[in-house]
Amino acid sequence: MAGGGFTSASGGETHFEAKITFTVIISCIMAATGGLMFGYDIGISGGVTSMPSFLQQFFPEVYKRTQEHGIESNYCKYDNQFLQLFTSSLYLAALVATMFASPVTRTLGRKQTMLIAGVFFIVGTVLNAVGNSLIILIVGRVILGCGVGFANQAVPVFLSEIAPTRIRGALNIMFQLNITIGILIANLVNYFIAKIEGGYGWRISIALSGVPALMLTIGALVVDDTPNSLIERGREEQGLAVLKKIRGVDNVEAEYEDILKASKVAKQVNNPFRNLLKRHNRPPLIIAVCMQVFQQLTGINAIMFYAPVLFSTLGFKSDASLYSAVITGAVNVLSTLVSVYFVDKAGRRMLLLEACVQMFVSQMIIAIVLGLKVQDYSQDLSKGFAMLVVVMVCTFVASFAWSWGPLGWLIPSETFPLEARSAGQSVTVFFNMLFTFIIAQAFLSMMCYMKFGIFLFFSAWVFVMGLFTMFLIPETKNIPIEDMNEKVWGQHWFWKSYMDD
Repeated sequence: MAGGGFTSASGGETHFEAKITFTVIISCIMAATGGLMFGYDIGISGGVTSMPSFLQQFFPEVYKRTQEHGIESNYCKYDNQFLQLFTSSLYLAALVATMFASPVTRTLGRKQTMLIAGVFFIVGTVLNAVGNSLIILIVGRVILGCGVGFANQAVPVFLSEIAPTRIRGALNIMFQLNITIGILIANLVNYFIAKIEGGYGWRISIALSGVPALMLTIGALVVDDTPNSLIERGREEQGLAVLKKIRGVDNVEAEYEDILKASKVAKQVNNPFRNLLKRHNRPPLIIAVCMQVFQQLTGINAIMFYAPVLFSTLGFKSDASLYSAVITGAVNVLSTLVSVYFVDKAGRRMLLLEACVQMFVSQMIIAIVLGLKVQDYSQDLSKGFAMLVVVMVCTFVASFAWSWGPLGWLIPSETFPLEARSAGQSVTVFFNMLFTFIIAQAFLSMMCYMKFGIFLFFSAWVFVMGLFTMFLIPETKNIPIEDMNEKVWGQHWFWKSYMDD
């Protein structure tokens, strides 16, 4: 039922007594299916928008351009604002929904918020699977976006609060791991669905989104809410009972008192969003916002959304492009497992810095190959160069998957104090969805006008990210979640000046 307990100190930090209990593992797996739901949609939307049957029914102009060779620029075949809106509308809805999700998460708890997310996603999936007009599809995407907004608000916070301190990073990354698994499953589904004749394969791809949504809904019904949420809402005895249950020990008084003290501060906050602007909350707020902006400006979602479209642009045939997308999806999953293993050992900063170097180099190589070999109306991309592009895309995806992907969710969810945690997570999701929307809506047009320069654009931002990480992102491994102000921000060379109050 449980692993060994730990009360040891590491690097001078004292950890609360806890076991790695079966309850914690199951709760985290069930909660992280919210990531599976999100990831499946990321992968499925890119695959569906490259399927000829889908394009022929809803975007005939794009379909016509993809069938004509040597007439339309290689970089512009899929440039269509409504096609991009099909993908990006979900993220526009999600950034609005997350602002409503914050008070829901604080008032009803993390558990109920995840339940609401699952219901939203089921309804949106049904509309997308049966829709016969672009309007219905986009309405369905908007409802899916509400589900994403609520899930991304509640799940990372749930995982950080329920996990023992020393494995908090690994368990929180379950969310990102499930995102990558969802993308891989979607790519595999797209690969096989594309072979179905009759023009309805894309409906099957979309309908299968209901599976992870159902898993999240059922999971939200059976898991316990976090002790932090229960105590914050005045249910102290139940919070203490759940804390003992998830820690597997009776000696939880120190952690309970820590949460109780934080909850008393939280109850004094009438406006969590205004509280976020207080000086002592600015360090985690700035870090959270910047990490979300940078996460999207790596170009990762542009590649994951449109991997089949991108490979088709590079001259891969339909099956080959989907197959290449499956490869990148598999690399994504395996590399996230690397992060699960190293995040609580090597730390957050090392993974972020190493990835910046790897992402920068791989994107520069992609830009050079495309600049030399892929022209507007013809392409001379030999098999060798094509494979080099695939390898470099996989290298880029791997580095992102063990760094900015999972840590972009982990660090904000563990660094806000309890009174600002729900509001802070809302702002985190808001900026993530805002820039995801901007990139999703603009990428195909940017590729049309910037051509191979799009990868130079993203690599320049990766360079900026490396400098930001080096100087301003502190190490948070092995620090109790309610002690971040004192032991992280209060000891950082720059951020400590914000802790004066």
